[in-house]
Amino acid sequence: MSLIYLSAWDLTLAAGLVLLLAGLSWRLDLGVERRVLIAALRSTVQLMLIGLVLKQLFAQTHLALIGLIAFVMLSAAGWEVLGRQKHRYRGFWGYGIGALSLFISSFSVTLLALVVIIGVKPWYQPQYLIPLLGMMLGNTMSGVAIALDQLTRQAWDARGRIEARLLLGGTWDEAITDIRRDALRSGLIPIVNAMAAAGLVSLPGMMTGQILAGSPPLEAAKYQLLIMFLVSGATGLGAVAAVWMGSRHLFDERQRLRLDRLMAAVRG
Repeated sequence: MSLIYLSAWDLTLAAGLVLLLAGLSWRLDLGVERRVLIAALRSTVQLMLIGLVLKQLFAQTHLALIGLIAFVMLSAAGWEVLGRQKHRYRGFWGYGIGALSLFISSFSVTLLALVVIIGVKPWYQPQYLIPLLGMMLGNTMSGVAIALDQLTRQAWDARGRIEARLLLGGTWDEAITDIRRDALRSGLIPIVNAMAAAGLVSLPGMMTGQILAGSPPLEAAKYQLLIMFLVSGATGLGAVAAVWMGSRHLFDERQRLRLDRLMAAVRG
């Protein structure tokens, strides 16, 4: 099966659905039409630019340039995690917790996949590294953001209960253990639901793309399984790392609750 190339007109027709969505938002007074249009414009510019960059990158496999692109991807994911929290950590930790947990989880799982599972030589071939890292970061970012948001929200709301546990002699770990557990559950829900629905409710993105590109459906299913297993591992590692660092930073060296390290409310 030959690959069917999309024209500018094909994309314009599909973009009409976004305009329809914006029109419905305006007609129903939802107030999100501007955000929808800006998001569509951003995705168009970003994807076309990255397509041009990757075209050049695939032709030369320059390690320094690959590292720069990976750093930009990690930095952007860290900012997205920060932007999705109601109660943000102040100072460096507001960005550092999310970015560091993404680095630990997504990069380690991507390296495992490239070096051990797939066996790419050299391991930094951009046509493998960049797409895999993008999938790891994109999915792990959502889990980490949800987990941190739940952690800080619940800690803020339950500050009286936490301080009471500390006064009764509990350690910081014991005082926040139930909140931390709930935050981790929340962070893992998206990937668990995605795995449960895969193949029955939906065909995930990578499998759909490979089938449209002409790959045998069974091979596409194998690659999709590989990606989902990798993503679940990365999401779990990222959420655990973020929640542990985030909960520990809520207490000082004398095990006192320090909610002054959080901003009162960033959004609604």
